Amino acid sequence: MSRTGTPAIEEPRLTTRRVRRRRTPRHVVLAVPVALAGLISLLVSGNTLRPFDRITTLEARMASKSDYFRDPEVRRLLLAHGLRVDIHRLGSRGIATQSLADTDVVFPSGQPAAKLILDRQDRSVRSVRPFVTPLVLGTFRDYAETLVRAGVATRQPAPDGTPTLYYDLDMPAFMGLLDGTDHGRATADQDHDGRTEGADTWNGIGYDTTGGHSNSGRVLVRTSSVCESNAAGTYLSLLAFVAGGNTTPGTRGADDPGAAREEVRALAARIRPLISLQGMWADDQADSYLSDLGESIAPLSLLYEHQYLAHQIAHRKRYGSEDTARVLLYPTPYALTEPQLISLTDDGDRLVRVLEKDEKLRERAIELGFRVRFSGEDGTSARLNAHLRAHAVQVPVPNADRTKSYEPDLDVLEQLITSIGTCPPPDRDAP
Repeated sequence: MSRTGTPAIEEPRLTTRRVRRRRTPRHVVLAVPVALAGLISLLVSGNTLRPFDRITTLEARMASKSDYFRDPEVRRLLLAHGLRVDIHRLGSRGIATQSLADTDVVFPSGQPAAKLILDRQDRSVRSVRPFVTPLVLGTFRDYAETLVRAGVATRQPAPDGTPTLYYDLDMPAFMGLLDGTDHGRATADQDHDGRTEGADTWNGIGYDTTGGHSNSGRVLVRTSSVCESNAAGTYLSLLAFVAGGNTTPGTRGADDPGAAREEVRALAARIRPLISLQGMWADDQADSYLSDLGESIAPLSLLYEHQYLAHQIAHRKRYGSEDTARVLLYPTPYALTEPQLISLTDDGDRLVRVLEKDEKLRERAIELGFRVRFSGEDGTSARLNAHLRAHAVQVPVPNADRTKSYEPDLDVLEQLITSIGTCPPPDRDAP
């Protein structure tokens, strides 16, 4: 109170509150440079608006070469063009003989199926043959060396004396081991070890003299179904070509259709025992051959060269060495397969054009083991060989004998397939 006895009145005070500034969370601070870098990358690449682009999904039916379009890098490159491919896996002959309704593109693995498809189209179609790959037999080193001692295979030279990955296979001599007889006899001493064994068995030709192994099974090639697969159909054509004295089936007596049909019928009867005893599995053989149980599944499997080369490149990257247990047999005469991408719609035309023009897609095909066409050239080996050398994978050497097996006309091939594989005839009028 004041001295006069009245209450003292205090002057008002202005109180200021300290406002604490909220600090930016540490994880946000750290994320900003990353986001800026990503934005700059998109700006530089021209893909800033890519998430908002329209992606066209193509319905595709593809055979064994679908592994190219399933590759993550190929899928990424196609997305950059606004394309996604939804793949329905089917054998080449199955693609050619079934309805293609609601399908944008097909990719059969060889020319016979491609021709069947092209013959059925009412519209002008666009197509491309981007790469080629030889037909080969995948096996394991002890079996390959057994064939060397039997006189039907020879080693290709390897650098620095290392174990070779590749062998050349004399098809006429090899076919003599597939009929189950030695000059008509069910037993023989084919390996001259003083013991009579089953003719044309692995032990019979000397496998049991290698490293204490034994296999009394027949010498057979495990193939996919000749009713569905281009690989099996090409192998069948190769057997018929060799059995006919290196002559394309159906070309003798072409002026007499009846005689030509009889020639094909006789050829089919000769080679049926060489292929019908192998089971003709419906699936592609590469996965089985390259699995951990590959050797126990089959000593010999029908493959495409690119499947083996891609495996070796991947093995070198992962383990720092080649897979020297698995080796290839290159048949002589040889067979070359030419997969063809065929468009059936306008959207399919886009995919064909991209595959024709995109250099990165062709480079990726080389990395996957294919022999890629450039500017209309035949399958070129130079760039594939350079890629193999760059990854320290042995380069296969072409055989001096360049005899090529040619597939017969479609009608002749269908006659061979249906007589050996007991397959239903193709419905060529299917849409």
